[in-house]
Amino acid sequence: MGYVTFIAKRYLRSKQRHGFLSMITLISVLGVIVGTAALIIALAMMRGFEVEVKSRIVGTTSHVTVFSRKTNGINGWESLQDRLAAYPRVTAVAPFIYYKAAISSSENNDGVIVRGILPEREASVSRLAECTVRGDWRMAEDSAYGRPILLGTTLASRLNTRLGDEVVLYSLRGETLSEGQPPKIMKFVVAGIFETGMYEYDASLCYIRLADAQKLFLLPALVTGFQIKVDDWNLADQVAASIEKDLDPGLMATDWKQMHKNLFGWMEIERRWAIIALSLIVAVAAFNIVSTLIMVVIDKRREIAVLKTLGVPSRGIGAIFRWQGITIGTVGTGVGISLGLALCWVQKTFSLVSLPPEIYFIDFLPVIVDPRDVIIVAVLAVLISFVATIYPARRASKLYPVEILRYE
Repeated sequence: MGYVTFIAKRYLRSKQRHGFLSMITLISVLGVIVGTAALIIALAMMRGFEVEVKSRIVGTTSHVTVFSRKTNGINGWESLQDRLAAYPRVTAVAPFIYYKAAISSSENNDGVIVRGILPEREASVSRLAECTVRGDWRMAEDSAYGRPILLGTTLASRLNTRLGDEVVLYSLRGETLSEGQPPKIMKFVVAGIFETGMYEYDASLCYIRLADAQKLFLLPALVTGFQIKVDDWNLADQVAASIEKDLDPGLMATDWKQMHKNLFGWMEIERRWAIIALSLIVAVAAFNIVSTLIMVVIDKRREIAVLKTLGVPSRGIGAIFRWQGITIGTVGTGVGISLGLALCWVQKTFSLVSLPPEIYFIDFLPVIVDPRDVIIVAVLAVLISFVATIYPARRASKLYPVEILRYE
């Protein structure tokens, strides 16, 4: 059916008195371009945001965490640590103490979350050592500096502290202020400053040695939990479930997804609704295609009548307009995807769009293009464009030559 393609191309390149139709056709193509580009960029943004947040969370915390349900911590933790290390897929285990405290410097004070850790083991379950932008673990392990503490960048800025400055931690655990008992106080020296890129951590988290945390929170020879690293962080939920089956009732195991389920649940809901909402842009472009083809059918009534008189079947007439609509959709989709990918590349390379870290956890807009998303957008846009051609094509195929030519 070579005549279908030939005639459809002629209609797409209408000139002179039909210049208005060419302008409407161009607007239809632009609508599809904008819709597909918006979908590509939005999906890349959401995919990038999700991956970036996951990687930073997993880099700062462990894949699986074992907690004590009791406030007095875990006794005999060394043997439990060996048991946990023997589980399948577990590659490293590190104990920790986790409590809230108050912190003060010579210029300011704030509330913080304190993690007591063994630095040599912490390096095997998290990327904290890599995130330390000033100072290092060797300073933290050197008693010549006094009791060392590592602060997040935002927290250090808020306290106006630098390496070597003294800070004080105040623990209220085990104290009854109503009885006039003072809080437990310990001085520390800032031995390092870390930056995870997650505002929540950088603004409220600090690290001290496990032995110092045991003294500060009155937990001699106890820990409050274990951080566990597995060989595949996507399977952390399965590992956590298998570990919890064997744990004592006073202990619980949870994976990183469960610990941040509200955040990831919100991102998944947002992703689904964004796809639906942005697909409406392509749907609006499809309405433009419908309008364009209907106008072409009205304008080409005489030509359609002549073609039918010459023996062109109704399905051939419909195919002409379907080909025209699909061409508009395909060209718009191709250019729109190319535009979207180009803009994603620019953002990924130059990070032109920044974000307020106190709201979005990260300070730039991450974009990651998933080939599956590109395929979904391409198929969706072409499919919507095809659906938009059905009604105009049927209108054109059902025109009667005698009624049209009678008034010509």
